[in-house]
Amino acid sequence: MASTADARFMRLALNLGARGLGRVWPNPAVGCVIVAGGRVLGRGWTQPGGRPHAETVALAQAGAAARGATAYVSLEPCNHHGLTPPCSHALVAAGIARVVVAMGDPDPRVAGRGLETLRQAGLEVVTGICADEAAELHRGFLTRIGQGRPMLTLKLASSADGRIATATGESQWITGAEARRQVHAMRARHDAVLVGAGTARADDPSLTVRGLGMSHQPVRVVLSRRLDLPLDSALMRSAGQVPVWLCHGPDAPEAARNAWDSAGARRIEVSAGPGGQLDLGQVMAGLGAAGLTRVFCEGGGMLAAGLLSADLVDELVVMQAGMVLGAEGTPAVGAMGIAALAEAPRFRLRETRDIGGDVLAIWSR
Repeated sequence: MASTADARFMRLALNLGARGLGRVWPNPAVGCVIVAGGRVLGRGWTQPGGRPHAETVALAQAGAAARGATAYVSLEPCNHHGLTPPCSHALVAAGIARVVVAMGDPDPRVAGRGLETLRQAGLEVVTGICADEAAELHRGFLTRIGQGRPMLTLKLASSADGRIATATGESQWITGAEARRQVHAMRARHDAVLVGAGTARADDPSLTVRGLGMSHQPVRVVLSRRLDLPLDSALMRSAGQVPVWLCHGPDAPEAARNAWDSAGARRIEVSAGPGGQLDLGQVMAGLGAAGLTRVFCEGGGMLAAGLLSADLVDELVVMQAGMVLGAEGTPAVGAMGIAALAEAPRFRLRETRDIGGDVLAIWSR
């Protein structure tokens, strides 16, 4: 039976779990709190690389005091033997009396078995506390399990009239320093940053998280059908230190493949789709098969249009500056061939706020 304190402690578990976002793939970013008599005895969240799990960390912190306590977990405890023993067994062995779980785990290796193990051992099990918040936290993991691809966030930074560069190509900087800092924080909460070959050639980006004092870096993913990317680029030079993944077609030249292999990049070959471009559904499926759960796309316009047209965008992040560049500027999204409003992708506004004079809007499917 749920108590009035359950939601409060579950939100603490959810906040702890969020610390693992971008660091724990292919595992979910789970949080766990051990509580007795209204006092927190142990806190844990999934550690970098996905091990150890949140429950293991919290139980170790609580020690013997965990016997008879309540465990709050943001996702159903695992029930299968992998690199670590099942968390459901660990909770039972620690003498936990009650387990409050936000939501079930749809992974076929778990899928209710963790809850059943707890119940069969005589523990009280309560589910569904803060379930909506948990579904948002675990959205990337759930998308990968349910759809075979990572959750995709598309970021657009533009002028008020939707332009990302002037007619001459000047683009640095349309949005201000605070908005750019927010982009780095968003990168850090995703497993990977994705751009198209045009953006990689035009901007020579590093796609790393900077200015936040973080050592963790997301995977850098570039889509380039023929791997026609500069071999002296920032990505090539740093591929041995920060992961670079390249999604390319079967017609990519052998010399380019060998050059990127030698630099330490990982290649994912996919088929060509309509118009000879990479099949974006296959790209996303390939990234999901490689373990990614959350991908942050930063352009360019053709890639943004392709992802939107293929219905692969789960979250739309729009940053707009108070300037107008006119019709001759480069649009944030390329041509999509939309003839009627009913054909246009629509999103639901989740949040809007001012960031250093720019406007941030976050939209969900």
